[in-house]
Amino acid sequence: MHPDEVRQKYLEFFRKQQHAVLPSAPLVPENDPTTLFTGSGMQPMITYLLGAPHPKGSRIVDSQRCFRSQDIEEVGDNRHTTYFEMLGNWSLGDYFKQEQLRWVFTFLTKELKLDPQKLFVTVFSGSKKLNISYDQESVEIWQGLFAEAGCSTGVVKQPEKEGMTKDGRIFFFDEKKNWWSRAGIPDNMPVGEPGGPDSEVFYDFGVTLQLHESSPFAAEPCHVNCDCGRFLEIGNSVFMQYQKQADGSFSELPQMNVDFGGGLERLAAAAINDPDVFTTELFIPIISELETMSGVLYKQDEKSRYAFRVIADHVRAAVMLASDGVYPANKEQGYFVRRLLRRAIRYAHDLGINKPFLSQLVPVVAKIYANAYPQVSEQAEKIQAALVLEEQKFQKVLEKGLRHFSSLKEVDGESAFRLYETYGFPFELTQELAQERGQTLDAAAFDKARQAHAVASRTASAGKFRGGLQDTSEIATRYHTATHLLHAELRNLLGKAVQQKGSNITDKRLRFDFSFDRALTESEISKVLAQINEWVTADLPVTKKIQKKEVALKSGALAFFSEQYPDEVSVYTIGGEQDWISRELCGGPHVTHTSEIGQLQFIKQQAVAAGVRRIYLQVESP
Repeated sequence: MHPDEVRQKYLEFFRKQQHAVLPSAPLVPENDPTTLFTGSGMQPMITYLLGAPHPKGSRIVDSQRCFRSQDIEEVGDNRHTTYFEMLGNWSLGDYFKQEQLRWVFTFLTKELKLDPQKLFVTVFSGSKKLNISYDQESVEIWQGLFAEAGCSTGVVKQPEKEGMTKDGRIFFFDEKKNWWSRAGIPDNMPVGEPGGPDSEVFYDFGVTLQLHESSPFAAEPCHVNCDCGRFLEIGNSVFMQYQKQADGSFSELPQMNVDFGGGLERLAAAAINDPDVFTTELFIPIISELETMSGVLYKQDEKSRYAFRVIADHVRAAVMLASDGVYPANKEQGYFVRRLLRRAIRYAHDLGINKPFLSQLVPVVAKIYANAYPQVSEQAEKIQAALVLEEQKFQKVLEKGLRHFSSLKEVDGESAFRLYETYGFPFELTQELAQERGQTLDAAAFDKARQAHAVASRTASAGKFRGGLQDTSEIATRYHTATHLLHAELRNLLGKAVQQKGSNITDKRLRFDFSFDRALTESEISKVLAQINEWVTADLPVTKKIQKKEVALKSGALAFFSEQYPDEVSVYTIGGEQDWISRELCGGPHVTHTSEIGQLQFIKQQAVAAGVRRIYLQVESP
C-alpha cells in the first residue's frame, strides 16, 4: 500500500465519522514564539484542546507535517526520522474512549488490513502521585475489540518483569510511558499545560524480524516497549483531560478531549509488513537514487544502511522545510536546515559520493509528495539553487576538516575549536566523529576553549590599542574609526544579525570580519561604500564618554562579549547625541570628526570560515 493511500484512507475514514478534514499547518508555527517548529500533530490544536471553540466543529482530522530537531542524532536506525507526518483526529469535548478506540482498531484492521493478531496495546497504570487511577475503561474496551477479532485478551500488569506472556495483549505502563503532553512526563509540564493518559497501539514484526544476538534486550523479557526492534508503535490515543496547576496537581479540563496521533511513515511500514520505515515509498526513491550515485547497495551492510538513512531523512526534511520558506542559515530554524544538509554531505562521503549531489535529490522528493504537497514541485528550482550554494560552501570545509581530523590522535575541546576556527568545521560533526572513535567530547570543553580564545584575542587587541593599533600613525587611528562606520552600515543593509568578529589595521588598509553567510553582491558593496563616504563627507562628530556599562548598554551601545568589559567603559558615538549612526563600547583611539578619515575604497572580500566574511578597505590615494 502506497503511503499516499494510507493517508487518504485515514482522512476519508474519519470524514465518514463526521470529522472536518483540515490541511496541514506550516512546519514553522504561526503566532507561537515558544518553539521553532511544529513538532507534533496537536501543536496547532492547543487552544482548542484548552476549550476555545474550533471554527470547523468538535471533530477534526488531518495529516500534520512535523519536524523534530531533537531527533537529528537519533536518525540511523529503522524507525527514527526528523521530518514526519502525523495522522491525527481530535474530539474537542465530543466523543471519548469508547468511540475512539473502536475507530482506531477498525481503521487499522479493516482499512489498512493489518492482522489483528499482530496488534498489541498499552494503557495507563495509574499514579498515586497524580491521584489518577489506572485506566480500567480502556482495558475493557480493548478486551472487547480483540475478543471480537478472535485474539487473546490477557492483561500484563508488570511487563518489565513478566515480558510477553502467552495470552498477553494489553500492557500496563506508568506515566513515563503512557502519559502524553508536549513537555513529556507530568513532572516536566509547565503550569497550564494540558496532558493526559494515553493508549498506544504496537505492531508486531516478530514473524519477520528475529531478535539479534547483539541486542542488549535479547536476554531480557521482551514486551511492546522494549528496544529490541520487534515492536513498532503505530498509533497513540491521548485522553487529553487534565491541566497542570501551580501547586503541581492536575485538575480536569473544561472538556474531555481525544488527541490521536499515528505516524504515516510507521503505518506505511506496517502496511507492507516491513519493520524498516526506509523501505517505504516515502524513502525508497531517494535511496535508489543514492545507490545509483554511489554504486553501493542499501542492504550491503549496517554501516552503509546507516549512511543511506541519514542522507535520505535529512535531505527529505531539508526540502520540506525549504518548501515552507526555511532555508540554510546560521540562526533559528535555518540553523537546523544547514545542520541537516551538512550531516547529509558528510555521510555521502562515507558512501563514496564526493561530488555535488543534493540538487539531484530535490526532484525525487518533489515527486514523492507530488499529490499531497504540490508546493514542493512548484518551488523545486528555488530549493535546488539554495542547496547547490550550501553544498559548494561546505564541500571544501568538509574535505579539509576531515583531513585534519584524521591526523588527530585525541580529540579534546581545544582541537575541536581549532577545527571550527580554522576550517569552519561544525562542532556537532567533530563530536560525532569522535564518538565513532569511541572518544568523548562534550560541548562544555569546546565552549571553554572558545571562551579562552576570545579572551586572548581581546587581550591582544587591547595591547594593540595601547600601542596605537600596531603603530602610532594617524592613518591607523583613521582606519579604526572607519571600522565603526563599516560595522554600522553592514548592520543597516544586511540586518542586525551582522556582528563584528574581528579586525586588523595597518597603515595600508583595514580588515574587518563579520558574521554573514554569503558574499556581498557588487550592488551591496557599492551601497556600503557610498554610505560610509557620505558620512565621512558630512564631517560628523566622534565623541567619547566614560559611563557605567549598564548605562551605556541601555543607551543602545553595541558590545559583543559585554561580560568581559569593566563596570566603567569608554563609549564612542559617531553623530549627534540623539541621531547617532554608531555607538560602541571601545578601547581604541579615534579621530574627532569623520572627515579626518578620508574617502574609502574597496579592495576585496573573502570567506574566513563558515558564516564569517572578511572585507578589506583602504583610503583613496590623493
